[in-house]
Amino acid sequence: MSTNAGSGRARVARLRLDELLDELQVRIDEVRGTRDRLNGLLEAVMSVGRKLDLPQVLQGIVEAAVVLVDAEYGALGVIGDDKRLAEFLPVGISDDLRAQIGDLPSGHGILGELIRHPETLRLSELSEHPASYGFPDRHPPMHTFLGVPIRVREEVFGNLYLTEKRGGADFDPEDEAVLSTLAVAAGIAIENARLYEEVRLRERWLEASSYITSALLSGARRNEVLEGMLERARSITDADMGVFYLLGPGGELRGSLALGEGAEAHQGIALPSTRGTLAEAALAGNGVFTVADVASDDRFHVQPERWTGFGPAVAVTVGTKEKLSGILVLARRQGRPVFATSAVTALPGFAGQAALALELADRRRDAEQMSLLEDHERIARDLHDLAIQRLFATGMTLQSAQRFVDHPEASERLARAVDDLDATIKIIRSTIFGLRDKDAPATGSRLRSRAVRTLDEAAIGLGFAPALRMEGLIDTDVPPAIADEVPAVLLEALANVTRHADATATEVAITAADEVLTVTVTDNGIGLREGGRRSGLRNLAARAEKFGGRMTIAAREGGTRGTRMEWQVPLTASPGRQT
Repeated sequence: MSTNAGSGRARVARLRLDELLDELQVRIDEVRGTRDRLNGLLEAVMSVGRKLDLPQVLQGIVEAAVVLVDAEYGALGVIGDDKRLAEFLPVGISDDLRAQIGDLPSGHGILGELIRHPETLRLSELSEHPASYGFPDRHPPMHTFLGVPIRVREEVFGNLYLTEKRGGADFDPEDEAVLSTLAVAAGIAIENARLYEEVRLRERWLEASSYITSALLSGARRNEVLEGMLERARSITDADMGVFYLLGPGGELRGSLALGEGAEAHQGIALPSTRGTLAEAALAGNGVFTVADVASDDRFHVQPERWTGFGPAVAVTVGTKEKLSGILVLARRQGRPVFATSAVTALPGFAGQAALALELADRRRDAEQMSLLEDHERIARDLHDLAIQRLFATGMTLQSAQRFVDHPEASERLARAVDDLDATIKIIRSTIFGLRDKDAPATGSRLRSRAVRTLDEAAIGLGFAPALRMEGLIDTDVPPAIADEVPAVLLEALANVTRHADATATEVAITAADEVLTVTVTDNGIGLREGGRRSGLRNLAARAEKFGGRMTIAAREGGTRGTRMEWQVPLTASPGRQT
């Protein structure tokens, strides 16, 4: 009896000892698990803190979060200035499945709930929350959820989203504590990465500004420098397209240069004013203007088809209020995030440096022009004092000799020679007027210099300088009313070449002969397109018909590739006259 009782007590003691050992093992496993988890958290914090490239930091944060709380899926959402998700970095979903799901979320449903209320959110079933928005087609099913905000100096930068804890369990308070600790470390790492990125961004803007200044002052062509400016601004801001609009003294758009996706529709834009364009918004917005969706904004109603497919855009003035050189516009495709504040903040400074460099280049060109004008004055003086006097004396000699010639044919030849000398003297005098045009602005129509300046402006959009030929007494025989039309005709014709011809060379001829002014623009482009728009050509025809003239356009002569536009008006015409 006593033996049985003793063996029973021994079995109970062994059972209690086994239970104690099992409990101890569980405690040891818990301590080991906690230790491993703390080591994992420490390693994740150290790994995230070592990186300085912001995209790598963000990707590292979400990958560490998935491992630490043993989740199947995770994501990090970056909140933009518009309080929507500007970026969304998912983990656990393959690239193929991501493509099948479609557009990344912008901040609806549970994701938006954390944006509106930046507090930790832990759910056993996503679909039961009032803010649940459902999932798009092909999206994997998700039930358990844990969301934690990431703050950078009390500012909510974004949110960590974790779903589907492995093993079918719910996320627990320990998961929440671990993820909250990681979010604090993530905020510090993101702040360091942002500071580093801001420094790199300033360096890139400084390099771009330095390029513009050195290129202009070293004598590079203006449109080449503007192309470089556009390309650098587009690269730094990650824009899909960049446009530079040349602004005239009266507020008109006198040409444009564009690079990037869809740039063809923005080349060579010439408009009588900035009304209804992004340029107007930049001029009215203290030099800089941003828009979230330029294609759907009713304020930009002039040629709106040019913005089809584009979304975020920013426009900034290049120059000062006293002298504006143009408007710089950067745009991204629809669906892409709006321009970050840091990029928009730096743009006016970059545009100011570009304007200063353009102003310095203009001053240098003015100095060179003054030197050239001095040479022109000397040449004009020599022509007047030497060549014309000699020709005049020769003509007088021939006239005096004519009365001694009895042969009718010889007398007629002498008369023609005297007439040719008179015509030559007129041409030389016209040349002298052209050489002295800027010194004597009140003389004649100044059509020669105005045509040269117009072609310089058009070269920005064309990407090359058109060839120019002028014949006849252009500055003296062309009435001011007709001369005032020629720059507009040239801009319209060359804008058509820029937008439609895909040409590499253009020739312009302005001739005043037989009481007719003829303006010819010839290019080596693809020629006339069937069914193409003809609004620009109708404008040219209307300008000619106003003076009783005509405009024709056809393929280049000789069967060569390209187009030839001819604009003619009689020099004796007045506005409104029809012939």
